[in-house]
Amino acid sequence: MPHRASPLCQLLPAGRSRWLLALAVAAALAGCASSNPAYDPSKPHHLPNGFRNLHASPHGEPEGGFWAWQWQRLRSDLPADRPERVPRAPVDLDRLQRPTGDLTFTWLGHSSALWQVNGLRVMTDPHLSERASPVSFAGPKRLNAPPLTVDQLPPIDVVLISHNHYDHLDLSTVQHLAKQAGGPPLFVVPLGVGRWMAEQGITRVKELDWWERLQVPAAAGHVTLTFVPAHHWSSRTPWDRSATLWGGFVMQAQMDTQPVSVYYSGDTGYAPDFAEIGQRFGGFDFSMIPVGCYEPRWFMRGQHVNEEEAVRIHQDVRSRQSIGVHWGVFRLCDDPIDAPLDGLPAALDRLQVARDAFMLPVLGETRVLRAAGTARGHGGPTNQALSGPAAQ
Repeated sequence: MPHRASPLCQLLPAGRSRWLLALAVAAALAGCASSNPAYDPSKPHHLPNGFRNLHASPHGEPEGGFWAWQWQRLRSDLPADRPERVPRAPVDLDRLQRPTGDLTFTWLGHSSALWQVNGLRVMTDPHLSERASPVSFAGPKRLNAPPLTVDQLPPIDVVLISHNHYDHLDLSTVQHLAKQAGGPPLFVVPLGVGRWMAEQGITRVKELDWWERLQVPAAAGHVTLTFVPAHHWSSRTPWDRSATLWGGFVMQAQMDTQPVSVYYSGDTGYAPDFAEIGQRFGGFDFSMIPVGCYEPRWFMRGQHVNEEEAVRIHQDVRSRQSIGVHWGVFRLCDDPIDAPLDGLPAALDRLQVARDAFMLPVLGETRVLRAAGTARGHGGPTNQALSGPAAQ
């Protein structure tokens, strides 16, 4: 299997001791493997012991892999984080609690967001804990507090999990959601993640393979969910690499007889998958695309996009308006958490894309992307929603 950034490194102390301990533990576990109960030999992304990307990385595998990166970090002075630069606003808790027919987006930090679509409350990659780690005393610590607590969330109807990395699938947060008043939400997860959910006592789960669809009833009609490919990997331990699937989601609905479509890419490197997604769906009204955690490029480019590649995804999937996520909270890579504030506007300018076509959200702010009764492309609250930091 290719070298990737092991989640083991999130648990260990910084510096040389962390590097040596991680090396020893990983070597001891290198012979372990997982099987794939969903294996279908007719599907090119299926393997007997897990899954793989549809396309080889255009740059090949990084020379030296994870350990070469860690050695480089020991000898480098990395740029400092400036978490105070990340814009935030008070959460309108009353508004979140009120059902609405509007299409709204609330950024909760990193890749966690709360969408309202036809009255359905959909949460992506929920993470409201202090660390992106399996333990509470070590691992990447949140540099910006979440805008609300898990107890302040409104009733969530659907939770979309793109993959099982700790910064996207947080045990404490999903356990709280599963115990919410009124019953648990429906957890829609990639193949293989359902078994982990069951081990945590969470059983209202639907697993999806790439291109599989699911219709979910909503207050006004229904919302169709489709799980789509991404160029990434999965792991929660050093010995289950790519044992479960990863990907992105498409949400489609009718608002006042007008179609609306939303795309979330999940974590990904840049690959031909996005042109195919754009072709299959004919473009999207709104997209949620990662823009942070991408340095060093020689190591990260096969699994995370930088701002310029994110803009290319925006173009490939034919997104009318995009929102940049996967930044502003956890320092997981060599780039600081506030880097997209400078990098995204510059990338938009280089690729000659209007700045108001791809915005960075405000932490905690609810944006009305399309008001009920507003036809597509007719201005109103949709245009107002484009006044994020990247458009300034």
